Formats: sequence, C-alpha cells, structure tokens
Amino acid sequence: MTKRGKRYLKMSERLEKNKKYPPLEAIKLIKEISHCGFEESLEVAVSLNIKPKDRGERVRGTVALPHGTGRKLRVLVFAKGDKAEEARKAGADWVGDEEVIARIEKGWLDFDAVVASPESMKDVAKLGRILGPRGLMPSPKVGTVSERPSEVVTELKKGKIEYKNDASGGIHTSIGKISFTENAVLENLKALLRALKKDRPSTVKGTYFRNISLCSTMGPGIRVDVGSLLKDL
Repeated sequence: MTKRGKRYLKMSERLEKNKKYPPLEAIKLIKEISHCGFEESLEVAVSLNIKPKDRGERVRGTVALPHGTGRKLRVLVFAKGDKAEEARKAGADWVGDEEVIARIEKGWLDFDAVVASPESMKDVAKLGRILGPRGLMPSPKVGTVSERPSEVVTELKKGKIEYKNDASGGIHTSIGKISFTENAVLENLKALLRALKKDRPSTVKGTYFRNISLCSTMGPGIRVDVGSLLKDL
C-alpha cells in the first residue's frame, strides 16, 4: 500500500469521497489546494474503453492545446541544408545530424521532443532502442517526421502535444499549469478530449470515455463528471 505524506493527506481532506465534480469546480479546487514551492503542472488521466492487448485497439495522435502547456519545450531537429536552417529560425533548440546521433548514443538526452526530415530517418533509425522507450522517436503518424520540420517546431513550441494510450487504455498528459485560469485549463482539456473522440477506434462499442480525473503534479486526483464535460464537445 502506498504511504502518503501529511501534505497529500491534508489536501485530500478537501475532497468529497466518491464525488464526481463539475469540470470548472474540479479545476478551481485543484488550484486552491496546490501549495508547492514550485509551479505545478495540471494533469489529466483519461480512462478509455479500449482493449490494446485483446483487440489491438490503440489511440495515439497529437493535438494543439489552445493555451499551450506552460512548459518551455526543448526541441531537437534532425535535418540538413535549408531545412536545418529553417528549423533554427523557427526556434529549434538543437539542430544536427550524425554528430548529434553520436552524442545521444553516448547518453545525451537533454531534450523533450524530436523532429526529423524524412531523409534523416535512415540515420535516426539506429536510435530506436534509445528514443523509442522514452516516447521520443520521430514518427510520421504523429507528425514528427516531416518535409517541413520548421513548421513542426513552431507547432510544438506553441503547445502541440502527443498522446498515446498505455497498456490499460489510459491517457495521461499535462494540460497546463496551476497559474492558468480555470477557463484556459478547461479549453485545453476539451481540445484533448475532442482529439481523443476523433481517434476512437471503430471497434469500440458502447461508452468510450470511462473516467476522467484531474490533479496537480503533487496533489490527489479529482474525478470529473464525464457527462457534463462531454456534452459541449
């Protein structure tokens, strides 16, 4: 059994057991009980009615959050020539090719997202065993392999995020910071849910969104009333 600290337990005292809160009330409550020495992220956990193992049902994609994540994303781009220069101008933190691959093979991982041009992927492929398990491997499916890497960099810097279900069918991601307004967090959350709804596997029957909960980085989860949240999507 997980042992919780005094601070966590004190925060939990503000929550009503088994209650599913209206979205704005849940967000407001998270902001009120957050008292860390750093600015916490506001995170969402979405339980989907999918069976990744039994039926091969998977949900993966990207979405541009209207208010971003509040996080300064460090973006690495693999490209050459004009594409490399355009990526630098777009705000890429690192741009390179063989020399960067060598650094990663030696253990360098000080970046949050990786973008690559198609012609660079033949070299980047050798990093699959390093980047893959960390969710950093560029992929055409989520748009991080592109003929125009500079445009991808711009989107990532503005708040585009990637989501991917885990083995139990859950989606976990950050949708902002505690300093965001309630409405900004709600708009980000709805943007994510619209994207998940669009990516619903055709084999899923019945209810798709099982449960949705919100929390701060160090705080307890607050269950959200799914019905009231989805009616405006």
